[in-house]
Amino acid sequence: MTGQITGLQHDAGIERISGAQSLVRALEHAGVDVIFGIPGGAILPAYDPLFDSSIRHVLVRHEQGAGHAAQGYAMATGRVGVCMATSGPGATNLVTAIADAYMDSVPIVAITGQVSSHLIGTDGFQEADIRGITMPITKHSYLVTDPAQIPRVVAEAFHIAGTGRPGPVLVDVAKDAMQAMTTFEWPNELALPGYRPTTRPHGKQVREAARLMVESKRPVLYVGGGCIKAEAHVELKELAETYGIPVVTTLMARGAFPDSHELHMGMPGMHGTVAAVAALQKSDLLVSLGARFDDRVTGNLDSFAPLARVIHADIDPAEISKNRTADVPIVGDAREVITDLLAALKALAEDGESGDYDAWRTQMLSIKSRFPVAYDTAADGLAPQTVIERISAIAGSEAIYVAGVGQHQMWASHFVEYERPRQWLNSGGAGTMGYAVPAAMGAQVGDPDRVVWAIDGDGCFQMTNQELATCALEGIPIKVAVINNSSLGMVRQWQTLFYEGRYSNTDLNTGPESIGARRIPDFVKLADAYGCVGLRCDNEADLDATIKEAMAITDRPVVIDFVVERDAMVWPMVAAGTSNDDIKIARDLAPEWEDDDL
Repeated sequence: MTGQITGLQHDAGIERISGAQSLVRALEHAGVDVIFGIPGGAILPAYDPLFDSSIRHVLVRHEQGAGHAAQGYAMATGRVGVCMATSGPGATNLVTAIADAYMDSVPIVAITGQVSSHLIGTDGFQEADIRGITMPITKHSYLVTDPAQIPRVVAEAFHIAGTGRPGPVLVDVAKDAMQAMTTFEWPNELALPGYRPTTRPHGKQVREAARLMVESKRPVLYVGGGCIKAEAHVELKELAETYGIPVVTTLMARGAFPDSHELHMGMPGMHGTVAAVAALQKSDLLVSLGARFDDRVTGNLDSFAPLARVIHADIDPAEISKNRTADVPIVGDAREVITDLLAALKALAEDGESGDYDAWRTQMLSIKSRFPVAYDTAADGLAPQTVIERISAIAGSEAIYVAGVGQHQMWASHFVEYERPRQWLNSGGAGTMGYAVPAAMGAQVGDPDRVVWAIDGDGCFQMTNQELATCALEGIPIKVAVINNSSLGMVRQWQTLFYEGRYSNTDLNTGPESIGARRIPDFVKLADAYGCVGLRCDNEADLDATIKEAMAITDRPVVIDFVVERDAMVWPMVAAGTSNDDIKIARDLAPEWEDDDL
């Protein structure tokens, strides 16, 4: 698997090759099968040997697209994604995707060309200190000026990106280092004395966590993206089912626990379900597994889960007690932690000690049944939530769903049924508009046998839709659902709720009510111009047929312009900076609150 150094060996003989050839050979040794990139002056030496390599190169239309595609590949496959760009603006165009990967712990390696060594620091043409720029948003970054160091650096980069808490690594290679002659020697072992991720949890801490669980009356499994990265879904399900503990899955953990499972309360936080928010707020013990107590989950931190003690398990020790102090800190891989926790709970049960959560579980199931995620019937036209529900029903849980950022992202997190890990890809921590189309492209390349749906907004889609050209030319048949409300929808929602309906600069003029009934742009015509199939649906009667038509097309990308109601709202909602106790719901669709609900 990419990111794990296997089959280490020395190449026989003393063959002299260029640094660029050494770079490509090192990538081959690291197990790379695809690179997303664009050539340019400083990286051009690497593109010559790449021409003869077994590695597939996908020529994107913008470096940001290359970075997000590498993310999508990594999130869909669990392998390290790779992107490549030239110096200066080529490298800086990768920064958004690198920052996104850092926030969401996505393993990618970004290879950038740099100006020749003697020009570094002189403000040479297309020079940028990309190593310095990305230092705060990478696990590690390298500047290579000695061609002999290329194999070692590449081996280290993939190891660092794919182990411990995954994340991005930058390898910046000076042009003269790629042009110089060298020998290739793949390292037999890696010497990284400051890098030793802890994967095995401390037994004493696990036993203490088990004791807290037995003593509690209202425990909740608060599951984050670390459970997906650790492939811990089987162990997680066993833990929840064996002890009957309610589960909440964060935005980055959707699919770690099946939506269809009775014990699943849904997604917590700002736009979480009432059941998930209530579970956290009323809990007396949070068992946090690979989650980081993000502000979008906690709301006002001072009022978050006020009665709960905290078991915080994470592979990154820096996350533990960063936002909420842990009563029992556990450093380790989520799967290892859950496995050991199951053993510790079993040992306590054999000694006659076990928890009683029946009353708690009954209470939470009642709240879950009385407060489903609901939405208003569209007053005029097509409800966006209905669109996403029908895509989910027709495409099913074997498909991969990739979302941009905004209202459509929240609707996709609620109204698609997630039954397995790596089914859901999105930009969580950074909230990067423009993520969906290139990330879907990368996911489709990484997992070509699955159907991949990009659920995008009309705002997000216009930021990176040039990658449709890449998809059309490369035979990457993603399907793009543009949830077109002719607005920057989430911003408009905030303007409705908090700015007295003063819609300052949120009208995108992409719907039929825009200037002279013209759509600017017309997404169907745009899709056609890019060599894709363009479809449009603006009513529920045609909805299923349109989705099925898109599903039947497998040789080209498909773009569907779903013209939806403009003022649909994302509910539930906890306003930024307020307490989770102040969660707002679509009250005309929900029963009356009871005193014990929140």
